[in-house]
Amino acid sequence: MTHLMNEDRHSTEPMQRSWFERLSQVLMGEPQDRDQLVELLRDAEQRNLLNPDALAMIEGVLQVSEMQVRDIMIPRSQMVVIDRDAELDEFLPMVIEASHSRYPVIGENKDEVIGMLLAKDLLPFSAGGEAKKFDLRQILRPAVFVPESKRLDVLLKDFRSSRNHMAIVVDEYGGVAGVVTIEDVLEQIVGEIEDEYDFDEGTSILKLTDNEFTVKALTSVEDFNEYFNTQFSDDEFDTVGGLVINSFGHVPKRGETSTISGMQFRVLRADNRRVHLLKVERLEQAVSATG
Repeated sequence: MTHLMNEDRHSTEPMQRSWFERLSQVLMGEPQDRDQLVELLRDAEQRNLLNPDALAMIEGVLQVSEMQVRDIMIPRSQMVVIDRDAELDEFLPMVIEASHSRYPVIGENKDEVIGMLLAKDLLPFSAGGEAKKFDLRQILRPAVFVPESKRLDVLLKDFRSSRNHMAIVVDEYGGVAGVVTIEDVLEQIVGEIEDEYDFDEGTSILKLTDNEFTVKALTSVEDFNEYFNTQFSDDEFDTVGGLVINSFGHVPKRGETSTISGMQFRVLRADNRRVHLLKVERLEQAVSATG
């Protein structure tokens, strides 16, 4: 009898220790999972123990560890590529217009990436007699290929160790699915990195011409209406980005356009979750009607 009681006591000890450990962790406020950790960090920010920028970066790091390349890559359809047989004067205008620093160079199609072209390598050939000596194959850099299932934190480590800034993303069949850059990964942590579209602090609408404007997607509908003398309703959507996404019926990709009440909205920057930047153009009929 005593032997059985000892066995029962020993069998319940692990359960008691486990329960005691869980109770101790709750009492000490230790997070048990990612959600609890984020709540703890947000509580620290509310009590001014952590500034908002630091909190956003920590949340970005946690998010990156759970995301894959396919979540942020620029899809195949939006890749800006250069044909290996193209002459300098054939693709240089496109390079200037796109303003990227790196371009995949392809053979027969986008599945045949033979290397990467760095825009800076074109400088010696962009003017003067050197253009006659141009040979695209001679200045190509090796292309790096990564699977679309690769985790972003691992990709960032690879980018840093190899000093590459762009990789070609391939699917499970070996076909090219898109491209990803180190900037795409870093923006998940630190937010949008400044580029040619960035405005002065506090500015949300930038006038390009009399009829063309660059507008941040987070611009409130109220401010947009006041600036453009439009009458968009803000009952359902607070921001211009929300208004535009609703008109598409999905989160649009870069380059997609939509026309709403005489205003054309072209997506300049977006990810798979939201729109960041828009080019807005007053169409002629709208201009003549208000002129």
